[in-house]
Amino acid sequence: MNAAAPIGIFDSGYGGLTVFKAISDRLPAYSYIYLGDNARSPYGDHSFDTIYKYTLECVEWLFAQGCELVILACNTASAKALRTIQQKDLPKKYLNRRVLGVIRPTAEVIGNFTRTNKVGVMGTRGTINSQSYLLEIKKFFPHIKVFQQSCPMWVPLIENNEHLLPGADFFIQVYCEQLLLQSGDIDCVLLACTHYPLLMPKLKHAFPDYIKILSQGEIVADSLSDYLERHPELENRLSKGGEKQFYTSGDPKTFDEHASIFFGAVLRSKSM
Repeated sequence: MNAAAPIGIFDSGYGGLTVFKAISDRLPAYSYIYLGDNARSPYGDHSFDTIYKYTLECVEWLFAQGCELVILACNTASAKALRTIQQKDLPKKYLNRRVLGVIRPTAEVIGNFTRTNKVGVMGTRGTINSQSYLLEIKKFFPHIKVFQQSCPMWVPLIENNEHLLPGADFFIQVYCEQLLLQSGDIDCVLLACTHYPLLMPKLKHAFPDYIKILSQGEIVADSLSDYLERHPELENRLSKGGEKQFYTSGDPKTFDEHASIFFGAVLRSKSM
């Protein structure tokens, strides 16, 4: 076994820490490296080409640290870069490495949470405009109708730690109302941004009680556990030891101040 083959977790900033927390809780034996590209965040409004370029650079950096498996814990990167990396870059340069995203695992199970077959998806402009959730959910549940709502103000509110203040209520309420205006039969809402679970207390007040609100962390963690069971040839190469390392392309002090909100623990990061 390669003793220096941690699982890489990548996000454009802080939100992926909510996915990382769920993964590390579900699979504590493995070692992990988290990389946040905070210097170039947010990714949501960048072009496909720019997001692909940024994501590939970060994936290759994680590969250089010994990671054989990288999780794109970012909906925008999963929507705009994952397929190209899987189909173009891995076969050409990294045959034995794997890169997985957060969209497909969610699409595979979302049908289990709706009775009306009307599902809402809330995300950044980049994720919503990519239509990735529409396409992926249709593959697994062609009978489900998907209604999308972009929420451009939510990430800035969260990253400035203002999301639980009374001033955030307007922006939470307005996007929720805009989604429900599209269909009164929505009974399941997917939070298609890894920042959004931090809004859960306010979202539960904004939506009727009968609406199930899904965050992705536990879904992705369960999917990864299943993936590793099905791919022992990869799992056997991963290092075990429970180590967690955190890196940022931005300022480590600033990262540490914000990251604890997402990870639920005090962190000590390094510059990449």
